[in-house]
Amino acid sequence: MCNLAANDPPERSKLASAFTGVERHEWPALILAFVYFFLVLAAYYVLRPVREQLAAASGSQVLLSFYTATFIVTLILTPVYGWLVARFPRKRFVPVVYVFFILNLIAFIPAFEAQGQLSPRVLGEVFFVWMSVFNLFVVAVFWSFVADIFSVDQAHRLFGIVAFGGALGAIVGPLLTKWLVHLIGIAALLEVSAAMLFGAVLCILGLIAWSRRHPVAQDATRNEALIGGGFWAGAKQVAASPFLRRVAILMILGDCVGTVLYNLQTDIGHQYFPDGAARTDFYASVDLATNVLMAVLQIVVTRVVLTRFGPVASIMGTEIVKALTLVTLAFVGQPFAVAGALVITRAGAYGIDKPATDSLYTRVDRETRYKAKGFIDTAVWRFGDVFVVATIQLLREVGATNSLLASLSAMAAACAAWMAWRLRTTRELAHREETV
Repeated sequence: MCNLAANDPPERSKLASAFTGVERHEWPALILAFVYFFLVLAAYYVLRPVREQLAAASGSQVLLSFYTATFIVTLILTPVYGWLVARFPRKRFVPVVYVFFILNLIAFIPAFEAQGQLSPRVLGEVFFVWMSVFNLFVVAVFWSFVADIFSVDQAHRLFGIVAFGGALGAIVGPLLTKWLVHLIGIAALLEVSAAMLFGAVLCILGLIAWSRRHPVAQDATRNEALIGGGFWAGAKQVAASPFLRRVAILMILGDCVGTVLYNLQTDIGHQYFPDGAARTDFYASVDLATNVLMAVLQIVVTRVVLTRFGPVASIMGTEIVKALTLVTLAFVGQPFAVAGALVITRAGAYGIDKPATDSLYTRVDRETRYKAKGFIDTAVWRFGDVFVVATIQLLREVGATNSLLASLSAMAAACAAWMAWRLRTTRELAHREETV
């Protein structure tokens, strides 16, 4: 009896590990990473409706200047980001970045308190660009950070659970905004986001402490390791590779769909919601519906289609659904149908398209993966924003209707499906199929 009692805790530990895939010593790190991602995405999605309502206060005609400024700042700061992560170890770089953005949010509060006295276009442009930088330095760095904490085996077992924390944060963030904006106002939402980021800093410090006790492959110096990076080298790799060029074109075609619908949504906010709090509530509702649908897709659809049919078929299927949605929008023509189309296409883009596209980078070597992906996800993406918005404004000047813009977006989605099919002929995918 004594022996059974003595062996009971280890036995329970083995059963728990077999059921969850989590070793006993990994639980603290898993919980910290889960909460960290939850807080980061919740903080981001508290701020997104605040950004959207600022753009809607002026109307979609300001978006070209917003996106152009964002593109220029991205070109300037992305190499700076690469320089910083190539020279400072994780334990110093990541917490300092988060504290910097917390201070930024606090500095923005007086401007939002005086929003009625300030030009909405000026405040909107500054905050729009700032949010893009925030996304680069705060949201995007998350996976680089946790990938450095865990081993490959741990990543395979734990990252699905960690990703679920982010999905919950992406749902809770808009819910908080919808609930709080009418109670505490827009400016105070920045304080809520800053508090979440402070919680994320505590999680980062906890993860760093855990990684010192449990270094990857007994690599006790990994906390001092540099993350590395190379922005313009990625541009050269994209230009030289047919495979990467097609992936970049897929990004731009996807941008055609998302940016057109974003423009139409901005006009809806401008025309139907003259009050800043009401606009914020509306955009939070769109984000909430999108993120709930995206979570459902990731749980029910994404893993199945990726494992059974591969990334090409996954991208093609998603783009065909986008095209059909946009064709329906072109025929319906009702303003608020735009919100429904945006929810469906954006959830498909981030719930299926992005995981499938990201999986394509496993077909190239590690250096190419980091450098080329960084270039495509920043410079190509932001260039696509500017190009599409400029095209929309030009078409509107010659009398293009919302139905015509939706039809053109449907054509872009159809072209993306064809481009995904063409990826099958590239050496990277053909070689993979031969070796399977």
